[in-house]
Amino acid sequence: MNTPYAIRQLVEKALHIKKLTPEIENEINSELTQLGYISDVDYEALELLMAEMDAGRVQLVPRWG
Repeated sequence: MNTPYAIRQLVEKALHIKKLTPEIENEINSELTQLGYISDVDYEALELLMAEMDAGRVQLVPRWG
């Protein structure tokens, strides 16, 4: 993806569909690995995603296989 705040955009996608899919999770991990750091904006987005998951408003979709 390699755009500014790519992680935030991926989080927005997960929040919109109310699911953290393996594909979105892999893209987030890939961005973190490539960047080697996390911006404040992306960090806040990940905090929001975790809070929404803890509250049960976003479902973690399991990996199959």
